[in-house]
Amino acid sequence: MAELFRITDSEFGTVYIRINRRARRLILRIESNGHIVVTVPPGTLEARIRLFLDSYRTEVRQRLQQLRPSTFVDPDFRIDAPLFRFHVEYGGSKGFQMRSRKGDFTLLCPPGTDFHDEGMQPWLRGIIQETLRRRAKEVLPPRIRLLSEQAGLPFQSVKINTSKGRWGSCSARRDINLSCSLVLLPEHLVDYVILHELCHTVEMNHSPRFWALLDKLVHGKSDALRTELKGYTTFNP
Repeated sequence: MAELFRITDSEFGTVYIRINRRARRLILRIESNGHIVVTVPPGTLEARIRLFLDSYRTEVRQRLQQLRPSTFVDPDFRIDAPLFRFHVEYGGSKGFQMRSRKGDFTLLCPPGTDFHDEGMQPWLRGIIQETLRRRAKEVLPPRIRLLSEQAGLPFQSVKINTSKGRWGSCSARRDINLSCSLVLLPEHLVDYVILHELCHTVEMNHSPRFWALLDKLVHGKSDALRTELKGYTTFNP
């Protein structure tokens, strides 16, 4: 019978460690209830377990995000990011109406709207996703053009997508994709992600030369910015 104990991780909280005599390597599993379980051979040091967990941190974060229940949208719902603000309120006597002004969006709902209706929540989250995408198309292309010119790193094209796992990507042809979720970030992290992808126009992998170039463009703060970015996730409607 496997022996079980716990350790505490600064980001994920309780992590369950299962000691299995037949295990030959460390195995990480995330259960449907969100519990993180690491199966280890007998005698495995806690330091090794923590290093193993660190190596899968991004994957664990993404999986936990997928397991979280979708956000419930009603008049208490708000998004207050520097580049994108969205909230819901009653007031649309002639049906649902969208009011917008300089990145501030208000969805007006008719009195008596049943937010618990089976089809209402998916529809509302779709509205938020589309509004987020429209806002990103307004903000991100001008920003990447400016940063490209300042950094001297030209690109071929830019597309805004609804990726739920990646902030951005760059192809070998220097075509850049940016997630619309970027407009939910603080502006300095938006610039960091864009500069990250622009650096890939000349360094396709994460080589020491890539990190040196990025670090130069962000004034020696690449490690701190990368760590800060890990505290955010893309929008998952």
